[in-house]
Amino acid sequence: MSERLTFEKKRQRAPSKRAVRSRERILDAAERVFSEKGFDGATIRDIAAAAETPVGLVHHHGGGKAELFAQTVQRRASELSALRLDLLSERKSAAPLDLRGILECFFGPYLDKARTGGRQWVAYGRLVAHVSADPRWREIAADCFDPTANRFIDEIAALYPAAPRAAIASGFVYSVSAMLALLTSSWRIETLGATPSATDSIDGLVAFCAAGIHASLTA
Repeated sequence: MSERLTFEKKRQRAPSKRAVRSRERILDAAERVFSEKGFDGATIRDIAAAAETPVGLVHHHGGGKAELFAQTVQRRASELSALRLDLLSERKSAAPLDLRGILECFFGPYLDKARTGGRQWVAYGRLVAHVSADPRWREIAADCFDPTANRFIDEIAALYPAAPRAAIASGFVYSVSAMLALLTSSWRIETLGATPSATDSIDGLVAFCAAGIHASLTA
C-alpha cells in the first residue's frame, strides 16, 4: 500500500520549473513556426530548431504535430477570453453599450497585447488566422473561441432583436477577419497609405466594422 501511495504522489507531482520553462520555450517556437508556415508547412524539426531543443523533447512536451498545434492555440485563448469578458463586464456596469462599445471590448484587449506583448502575441494573431481559415480546426475553434464569440453575439443581438442570429454571426465573423487583417497585413496598409497610429487603427477598425454590421442588420 505504501508503495502505491508513493507512486501516486510521484505521478501527481507538479512539473519542475525547468520543465515548465522548457515547455513554454517549445510552445513559443511552435507559435512562431506554425504562424509562419501553417500546419502543413511546419515540421517538428522546424519547431525543435526554433526552440533550440532536441526533437524528442518537443514530442515529450507536445505529443504529435496536431496535438502540439492544438496546445499552441489553446495556450493564450483563456487569457484573451478573460480580458475581453472582464472589459465587457466593466464597461457594461458603467453605462449601456452601443455596437461600437461592444466591438471595442472584443478588439481592444488583443490589439493591446499585439502592440505591447511582444512578437509572440503578433504570431498568435497569424496562428488564429490559420485556424479561422481551415475547417479542419473546427473543434479547436469551438473549444477556444466560440463561447466568448457567442457572448459578444448575444450582446449585439440585444441591440438588434429583430435581426436573424445568422446575420449577426456573419457580421461578427467578418469583423474578426478585419481585426486579423489589421494584425497580419498592416504592412499593406502602410504600403498603400500613411502609417496609422495605434489609436487610429482601433478607431478605424471599430468604425468600419460597426458601420458594416449595422448596415447589414438594418437593410
